[in-house]
Amino acid sequence: MMNVKQYAVAQIKCEKRNIVMHFVMKENIKFNRASGFTLIELMIAVAIVGIIASIALPAYQNYVRQSHRAAAKATLYENAQFMEQFYTENNRYDQNIAGDAVALPITQSPRNGTTQYTVLLQAVANSFTLQAIPAAGGIMVDDTCGTLTLTNTGVQGAGGNVTECWNR
Repeated sequence: MMNVKQYAVAQIKCEKRNIVMHFVMKENIKFNRASGFTLIELMIAVAIVGIIASIALPAYQNYVRQSHRAAAKATLYENAQFMEQFYTENNRYDQNIAGDAVALPITQSPRNGTTQYTVLLQAVANSFTLQAIPAAGGIMVDDTCGTLTLTNTGVQGAGGNVTECWNR
């Protein structure tokens, strides 16, 4: 026969075993439940991605335009340097001593890859104007700056606001 102390210990052991079994069964129920995303959670994620893309894409396109414009300005400056050297050697901008017309070393921007600007020269004996004209079909056609120009005196020009187009 069991005394009270032994009965209490057996009762406690039984309760511990029931508690452990309860937690084990509860965990098994959790594992059996299907996991994943609900349709509402998925739609919220798609909406967030759409909002981020609508903000990021125009900003990215603006940075691409700025980089193409910077490459065109660099090309204009390189050609202007060439023209100054040409003038030093020939004492005129439009032709050399033999009477041959001057040819620019760089006629597109960027030098390699898809042409975004075509570089043209208008030269007379004592002055020149370089133009970077957006290439047809390129992304710079709709750029607010349009055609960039640079003269032999360093005057900068643009189809848009000259300060904004040359300083950014």
